[in-house]
Amino acid sequence: MNNQKLPGVNALAAPLVQSLVDDAAALRLSVFKLANGTNIIDAGIDVWGGLEAGRRIAEICLGGLGTVNFRSSSVSRQWSWHVDVHTSNPVRSFVASQYAGWSLSHGEGKGAFQALGSGPARAMGSKEPLFEELAYRDKADNASLVLEVDAIPPVEVAEAVASRCNISGQDLTLILTPTSSLSGAVQIVSRVLETALHKAHALKFPLEKIIDGSGCAPVCPPSKDFLTAMSRTNDAILFAGRVQLFVDADDADAEELANKLPSSASDDYGQPFAEVFKAVNYDFYKVDPMLFSPASVTISSLKTGKSFHAGALDLDLLAQSFSGDFSS
Repeated sequence: MNNQKLPGVNALAAPLVQSLVDDAAALRLSVFKLANGTNIIDAGIDVWGGLEAGRRIAEICLGGLGTVNFRSSSVSRQWSWHVDVHTSNPVRSFVASQYAGWSLSHGEGKGAFQALGSGPARAMGSKEPLFEELAYRDKADNASLVLEVDAIPPVEVAEAVASRCNISGQDLTLILTPTSSLSGAVQIVSRVLETALHKAHALKFPLEKIIDGSGCAPVCPPSKDFLTAMSRTNDAILFAGRVQLFVDADDADAEELANKLPSSASDDYGQPFAEVFKAVNYDFYKVDPMLFSPASVTISSLKTGKSFHAGALDLDLLAQSFSGDFSS
């Protein structure tokens, strides 16, 4: 089935970015410019930011093609506040936009700047091989990129991003969301559906066969300790994230995907992510990449109408993570 041609993710996200700027004071955000004119939205470094800012930033990450909403759930009495995420264009919104795949750096040693970029600008300027596979690129007059970082990027980074996007510095917006902030926690937990698509891709399931999807995960309490904050944002998805995918596949393929997709299918599953990270001497590349996926999945075949379920929520591990302090 051929879908009607969609506008690009940067054009769709542009009104959301402008709304973030317009409501900056109410959302406890700081907006300013770098020397080259690049627009900076600080959502948690020198300001508080907040839950609503994180929700809106998550929708920007989705390239204007998805929704993120808050909901109270009775699944866990202690951690009842959840985000619900949905898109009718999962590959473009999650894989081509929300996935944090653009690695940025400047300088060397202790003072070096490093960050992962996600959001619409990836589809314009990132050289990730993934885009060749997706056969999708965006072109727009302006671009926005979300950085998971706790420092203001140097102007050289902004210049490099703008150059790769083929726009001027003043037409670029960088949104900064520290993992330790409320905004950062919400926008990371809102990746619950994206993690399912990314793992499906790693499992060699054809992305074009994923037609629709939705997901939810609990909002974790933030921590000023980076390792604790990173663990909680990951664990919200690993231990209590739930996803349903609607696929154009037969029952055998849908069932196989369901069985392989949950986080519990990984040998690294079973303790808070901080402990897993410590066990591999803080080398992210030694963590099993198949760990990063929702706790519970449902795969529904659009060909047969049958659904297959796998995985389960682990509220004990969730409580251990959300209540623990993993600072080293």
